[in-house]
Amino acid sequence: MTKTVHTTTYELLRERGMTTIFGNPGSNELPFLKNFPTDFRYVLGLHEGVVLGMADGYAQATGRPAFVNLHAAAGTGNAMGALTNSMSSHSPLVITAGQQVRSMIGLEPMLTNVDAVSLPRPLVKWSYEPASAQDVPRAISQAIHMAALPPQGPVYVSVPYDDWDAPSAPQSELLYSRVVSGATVPSTQVLDDLADRLAQARNPVLVLGSDVDATRAQPAAVKLAEKQRLPVWIAPSSARCPFPTTHPFLRGILPAGIASISRLLDGHDLILVVGAPVFRYHQFEPGVLLPEGAEVVHITCDPQEAARAPMGHAIVADIRLTLELIAQSASASERPKPNGRSAPPKAPPSGHAQRLAPEVVFDVLAELAPRDAIYINESTSTTNILWDRLPMEEPGSYYFPAAGGLGFGIPVAIGVQLACQDRRVIAVIGDGSANFSITALWTAAQHRVPAIFVILKNGTYGALRWFADTLQVEDVPGLDVPGIDFCSLARGYGVRAVTADTEQGFREVLTAALDQEEPILIEVATC
Repeated sequence: MTKTVHTTTYELLRERGMTTIFGNPGSNELPFLKNFPTDFRYVLGLHEGVVLGMADGYAQATGRPAFVNLHAAAGTGNAMGALTNSMSSHSPLVITAGQQVRSMIGLEPMLTNVDAVSLPRPLVKWSYEPASAQDVPRAISQAIHMAALPPQGPVYVSVPYDDWDAPSAPQSELLYSRVVSGATVPSTQVLDDLADRLAQARNPVLVLGSDVDATRAQPAAVKLAEKQRLPVWIAPSSARCPFPTTHPFLRGILPAGIASISRLLDGHDLILVVGAPVFRYHQFEPGVLLPEGAEVVHITCDPQEAARAPMGHAIVADIRLTLELIAQSASASERPKPNGRSAPPKAPPSGHAQRLAPEVVFDVLAELAPRDAIYINESTSTTNILWDRLPMEEPGSYYFPAAGGLGFGIPVAIGVQLACQDRRVIAVIGDGSANFSITALWTAAQHRVPAIFVILKNGTYGALRWFADTLQVEDVPGLDVPGIDFCSLARGYGVRAVTADTEQGFREVLTAALDQEEPILIEVATC
């Protein structure tokens, strides 16, 4: 009996271990979902941005491609805000979208994905619409490999919905067992040269980025830092935690301005940047790109990051394997041990009877949460406080929107918790950010995902208020978001919700939440 494209594709996904599908279906997608296999899991999101965010968290936490099913052009468009983060964080996603039947595409009837291949660009590594029904399984196979190859990232396949019932191409089963490896390491000459540079440097420094955590390379980074006695900075706006925050060599996280980075790195003659762009700037802060007397060596898995950097020597290679080789070959340095960060200041008084200082919230989290807790951060105005106060020691302990796209926190927390069922996920989310993806709470309730959502409610877009001061703009409208009852919203979606307006109250509700196996939202009024 001839297999259909539908059967072959599901067998391919099964062989690849991709049995969780994140989606929000429309009519174009129903033929793909018919006779849904009982060994697959469908995770429904009520908005496509939520769907993509959940898949993003799942893919980052597992390190493997996650499968997304969107509805034609409209569903793709709704997901593209979240896709900005996925592209920047190198999240391996296989995104599919239904297309109109082949015989009618040229007529552009309702739900035609016009110029489908161009639609998601430039936010995907690869975009394709198969030229024939028989090409669909091969295209899905290519998408899986493309998403997983370095640098990992999202890919997109548009599939006409009448393709699923067509017969498969002969020997399509050859796709199931293919292995495509992209791990590369520098030549011995390049590694020896880097080891010599480190040994001869007077005052080298190590700057680590998200891809160190994505490849589980923290042990190698720690070994290199300790062996060479290197102070360690985390790259600006890091989406992951690449180095234990409790390590005595950690100096902190770099700011995202040219002048500030140069000032903090001044005095170092060798700046070794691993797993991050050089550098990811944000606010306009002109200055010298590189301190006088310094040189940069940049190790990245992303050729574009290497090519667009304005300075330094770049090495494109596998992050974990390269770090392990460098740590192994580097000599033990006699330099003095570097100084780490100062202890964070005592939390300031709240100044309001029913509001907590954010520092208090993070201090309580640091005290009560498990040491291997996973933190999802979408409270951008308190990010520096988080880095100063939370102990993050295990790989995969921190996720942040890499491109700054809001709506990240709640769905990513759900995806990460689905992938990491043996760890507790705690999402710290600003009240402005939470509204972009509040519908994700419904999915958390339906699947009983035991994530803890801490909403820091100050009634304003705090990061924008900081930028308003920085840019010296006054009387800007639209910066405040008063009057939102997150507990009522959460309960409406089926999630238990409580408020906490004192330190003791927050301690009590957090302790209770950590003992439960269901989602909970904690609304905390902050100053």
